[in-house]
Amino acid sequence: MKLQVAIDRVTLEEFQNSVIKLDGIVDVIEVGTSLIKDYGMDSLKSIVSRIKQSEVLFDLKTIDEGTYEFEKGFTAGADTLTVMASSSIDTIEQVYALTVNQEKKMLIDLLAVNDEKIEELRQFDKAIFGLHYSHDNKNQDFDAVKAVEQFHNNFPNIKNIAVAGGIDIEQASRLAKQRIVERIIVGGKIMNNETPVEMAKKFMEVIK
Repeated sequence: MKLQVAIDRVTLEEFQNSVIKLDGIVDVIEVGTSLIKDYGMDSLKSIVSRIKQSEVLFDLKTIDEGTYEFEKGFTAGADTLTVMASSSIDTIEQVYALTVNQEKKMLIDLLAVNDEKIEELRQFDKAIFGLHYSHDNKNQDFDAVKAVEQFHNNFPNIKNIAVAGGIDIEQASRLAKQRIVERIIVGGKIMNNETPVEMAKKFMEVIK
């Protein structure tokens, strides 16, 4: 299981400092949507180029103009890009084909879609399917372990699963023992800690 650390809502200088410290410590460094919107991929490209050991994910949350955004994202240095499951099937087909052709990775963000749409997406078997509990959700009582178990029971043939949503050390440990998800995505529980690198190391210890 991989640890993906999401970096959001920081300055370029803070982002660069975090990248330098976390490279090689965590499996995947996520360039959060807020950074992409605040600074643009061209501005982030030079910082991302300094990541030598960890994988890089750009959380584009693509909904339309798929191939244009994915071409830009991969050119900017991303190994993985995200597309919203609520996008049209045509958009998802196009970005999936481009991703496979470039031997990169794609994460489909399943935020706020029903089981019928997920069934339609099962054909993209090389994609990562991301269970995403929204930061905006008023009910913050989210159990990632139960959510993953239910998803796996409903869609047993989907193998590449990621989960995000307030995951702490205890949940990370349980998810590792559950042995279903391909990666966990952690943001604030690491980046808002006084010692984010040490916290990231603790997460890595419990998931390996």
